[in-house]
Amino acid sequence: MPSDVARGSGLPIKMLHDRILVALRREDGERRSTGGILIPATAQVAKRLVWGEARGVGSSVRQVKVGDQVLFSPEDQHEVEVHGEELIILRERDVHAVAAERIEESTGLYL
Repeated sequence: MPSDVARGSGLPIKMLHDRILVALRREDGERRSTGGILIPATAQVAKRLVWGEARGVGSSVRQVKVGDQVLFSPEDQHEVEVHGEELIILRERDVHAVAAERIEESTGLYL
């Protein structure tokens, strides 16, 4: 399957131009504070960035591949339901960082 096509139970979806189809990480929903307090996914945390997995990329996307973990702001997203799954569409310019095994440069950070 080409890297720019997302598949599910229905028709394949091809992302266009610089768009990225992203699934949110499950752990970015409800979380617990270090003190054990349950924080719901709807709680507003000042400008918190979230991680997601790229499920499809457009032909103009240069830095992100399908399967990469991407860091982005929830304010830059457009939600969509695709084949019964809640996904997000972003522009490549809205991605702040990419975490992938294929990245060879060492930044000293481990995710």
